[in-house]
Amino acid sequence: MSRGQSAPGVLDARSRVLQAIRGYFTSNSYIEVETPLRVPAPALELHIDAVPCGGAFLRTSPELYMKRLLARGLDRIFEMGPCFRDGERGRLHEPEYTMLEWYQTGIDYNAMINVTQSLLLRILQEVLGRHWLERCGRRIELDAPWHQITVSDAFTQFAGWDPVRDFDEDRFDLDLVEKVEPRLPVDRLVVLRDFPAPLAALAKCSDEMPPMAERWELYIGGIELANAYTELTDAEEQRKRFEACREKRTVLNKPDYGIDEEFLSALTEGLPECAGVALGVDRLVMLLTDAAHIEQVRAFCY
Repeated sequence: MSRGQSAPGVLDARSRVLQAIRGYFTSNSYIEVETPLRVPAPALELHIDAVPCGGAFLRTSPELYMKRLLARGLDRIFEMGPCFRDGERGRLHEPEYTMLEWYQTGIDYNAMINVTQSLLLRILQEVLGRHWLERCGRRIELDAPWHQITVSDAFTQFAGWDPVRDFDEDRFDLDLVEKVEPRLPVDRLVVLRDFPAPLAALAKCSDEMPPMAERWELYIGGIELANAYTELTDAEEQRKRFEACREKRTVLNKPDYGIDEEFLSALTEGLPECAGVALGVDRLVMLLTDAAHIEQVRAFCY
């Protein structure tokens, strides 16, 4: 049974958000691409489960295929469309959701902060006619400098330990949700950056000691909106990470998706230095319409 409860005004706002997104990227020389929805091997991440589909899986992200296009020579690409995650449902989650991802060669995760701010300002101007939004009675300015805090500093301040120097996966996940995220400022945009190296997934790690993942997450009004990396380009290191993730998933009795060998071949052939961002479109519409639940901004939910 469908559970979508979007009002016509919200669907109109959603439509204008989609148009503004496409307008921003096409005006900045990005190419819109389409990658498969049904894939033989989803990107391996420990706590992200894919939906089975006829001997394959519905994609959890277009990331691996988009990077293969970068390896073919494209340098600015974006894709916006449905993605799927098994077992995820709640105020901010649906098993089917709309993801925006974009990648650009020749820049890193720091430069992507400026690109992301520019994109969001364009969307706000075209949809709301201003550079600020109101969330739960608070005015949030998007053209002010974004507040940046490292994972190390945030956990030291709010949870009393530093996961970059002494990583504990179970403790990290629990403290992030219960101690850190609730205490991040909600009256401004917050970039939580420089994650512990074990949480790099597909991100490049810094050369310093201890190493940190060149990764940030963006929070607006207490909602995690986007996740960004300087992308890992080393095929051997990526294979090691995938294999380690498979082993951990086996211990947790999670499905074994195998490894996307074509993606690793693309890395071997040469993926240029690049950065990428994944942004939840449904959550963005929630922020712009001050909606409390993801069901309010999707026409249909099941």
